Amino acid sequence: MEDIVVRAVSRLIVPFIQLYGLYVIFHGHLSPGGGFAGGAIVASSMILYGISFNLEAGSRKLSHDLSSLLESGGALWYLLVGLIGILLGSNFLANKIAGVPLGTPGQLLSSGIIFLLAMGIGAKVASTMVTLFYSLSGGEDSDGNRT
Repeated sequence: MEDIVVRAVSRLIVPFIQLYGLYVIFHGHLSPGGGFAGGAIVASSMILYGISFNLEAGSRKLSHDLSSLLESGGALWYLLVGLIGILLGSNFLANKIAGVPLGTPGQLLSSGIIFLLAMGIGAKVASTMVTLFYSLSGGEDSDGNRT
């Protein structure tokens, strides 16, 4: 798209969309939202950038290699946080039962490991959606090469 108004508005609002997505991820245990919803919001900002400018400019902001790293890292983070319960002598993803401190209700760090899980889910969802967008739009093949 070559519209200067769309590009200017996109350049202006993309950081605010990403900030809101991070807010949704980090406050998902206190209000509606969480890792999936926040990750989708962050991904939509990167997709907006790719549509407003062009696919090549968008893939320079979040390359296929970085997206693959975030996808794998998000899943690995989820697994490692889940192992906290096992290391504390309880079940996988155990929270209160394993003795993880839950903090003060209503505070940002008041959910034990749920806050940490949301970060991994958010990274995984955002990177997967961006990868799907570029793959389906004809921007990249399965190896991350431009088509």
